Amino acid sequence: MKQPLVSVIVTTRNNTTTLDACLASIAGQSYGNCELIVVDNNSTDNTKVIAQDYTELVYNKGPERSAQRNYAVGTARGDYVFIVDSDMELQPGVVAACVAKMQADPQLGALIIPEESFGQGFWARCKRLERSFYIGNDAIEAARFFSRQLYEQVGGYDETMTGGEDWDLTRRVRQCSSVGRVSEYIQHNEGHPRFMRTVRKMYYYGRHAGAYFAKNPTQSAVTDKSGPLARYKLFLSHPTKLLRNPLTAAGMLLLKTSEFAAGGFGYLTGKYQS
Repeated sequence: MKQPLVSVIVTTRNNTTTLDACLASIAGQSYGNCELIVVDNNSTDNTKVIAQDYTELVYNKGPERSAQRNYAVGTARGDYVFIVDSDMELQPGVVAACVAKMQADPQLGALIIPEESFGQGFWARCKRLERSFYIGNDAIEAARFFSRQLYEQVGGYDETMTGGEDWDLTRRVRQCSSVGRVSEYIQHNEGHPRFMRTVRKMYYYGRHAGAYFAKNPTQSAVTDKSGPLARYKLFLSHPTKLLRNPLTAAGMLLLKTSEFAAGGFGYLTGKYQS
């Protein structure tokens, strides 16, 4: 019996530091029937050159990753589509596990794949600790592996959103299908994060968060299931994990609090300047 084709989609923009490892991990999958599609957004480095070493299906599209992803799905031939970021590396059995899970349960339309962080320096260790709290939490983790038919049925990623688009798509999928999960991991390369760069990034996403909340209204962004209070409660519900390395835990809480503050300030700035 022929294996279903899986279209693995990677979006890029100036990603030479992480892309080769990402694409090598896709090429090294144990599952034998994949097509790799890379959609670049006007990179000025050697991103496209690296991509072309792994696939002929390299395109250029902007302005943001949602448009890149939707464009890629429009060109894809697969029965399933798997959305991968260029700073991710896949365990060898991820695609095989996803296909097996989807075929075993026809009610499933999408799958969540848990992520582990790695990187260099103190703040990367803080990010790794933070992400470890989210594994198995449906309010925070979002789907990346989809039935292509369902992806197209719900309209794919919302191209008006810059931030929150993963949660938005997963919520729309849940309205007409079930979302499962697999136990294999995606390794997320945080690189060598800097405190202020990370906080500024959250401010940027906060400025654009209005589009997400307009279509996913909540009583309060603070008390939402994925909001600050829920996350602090989640962190504090595992005191042993925090106390195992108190310095890293303190750094994680400081960084997360600063991100929340920057995101909130960005949201208010975007709201009142629009």
